[in-house]
Amino acid sequence: MQNNAAIEITALNKTYENGFEALAGIDLKIKRGEIFALLGPNGAGKTTLINAICGIVQPSSGRILVCGHDNVADYRLARAAIGLVPQELATDAFESVWNTVSFSRGLFGKPRNPDYIEKLLKQLSLWDKKDEQIRRLSGGMKRRVMIAKALSHEPDVLFLDEPTAGVDVELRKSMWAQVRALQETGVTVILTTHYIEEAEEMADRIGVINKGRLVITESKDVLMQKMGKRQMVFALREPLQAVPANLPDYSLALADNGNKLIYTYNAHQDHHDISDLLESLKEKNIRPKDIESRQSSLEEIFIQLVG
Repeated sequence: MQNNAAIEITALNKTYENGFEALAGIDLKIKRGEIFALLGPNGAGKTTLINAICGIVQPSSGRILVCGHDNVADYRLARAAIGLVPQELATDAFESVWNTVSFSRGLFGKPRNPDYIEKLLKQLSLWDKKDEQIRRLSGGMKRRVMIAKALSHEPDVLFLDEPTAGVDVELRKSMWAQVRALQETGVTVILTTHYIEEAEEMADRIGVINKGRLVITESKDVLMQKMGKRQMVFALREPLQAVPANLPDYSLALADNGNKLIYTYNAHQDHHDISDLLESLKEKNIRPKDIESRQSSLEEIFIQLVG
């Protein structure tokens, strides 16, 4: 029976010589074919974790399996299963796109395959730039070349470390589409990002790391259900000076100089019936002229988790 885990991490720790604990007790399983977003503030341990999986950083203890291969005992097989797109744009400025990507394939001992390189460049909208020197490309195109290099040896797992840093909104959305297309071919995609909307848009599952520890790992939808708050915003006909006393136990607050009354609740934990609240407001002679419903964003949940 085939192991369905692309990445399997057990009790991973990394402590540097100066005593700094970069990773502490990381347990994580990432399924084949999913898009997994790793979120965390600066210095949380995101890059250290990626570098440990890729064999760039030596962990202090713990075990990492990449597509079933131990990344210490079976280093070559584990590393060959990984494509890494680092945050920095590091390429040979005077080399052509075609030669750069073809060379990267050769580094992993893969035989020449012009058809595959052509397909890859077309998939990443780089085909018309195949003979251009890297130095003549825009920042967004250089980022795509980095992805092409990482995919040149046909890895099963692709790491994207801040893939759209410094990329404009239009190109960012284009790259999101490219990543989804890669997922459809069976590639497992793991990305770190500072753009919360990027994780919200793309990820199947989200992990939040803070101070070297995984705070939570959950599917995006379940995370939004578990931790997401909903709000009912009542636009009032007459402003209120204060939230009416003796109302039932609702979490109510005033906004917009008393012109809005906001009810915050967790739809999956609270059992309040909105009709009961409306009836209570009516008894206080408060009749809203408009009602708006809002769901908390992933960004608000992220701030809640990491402070």
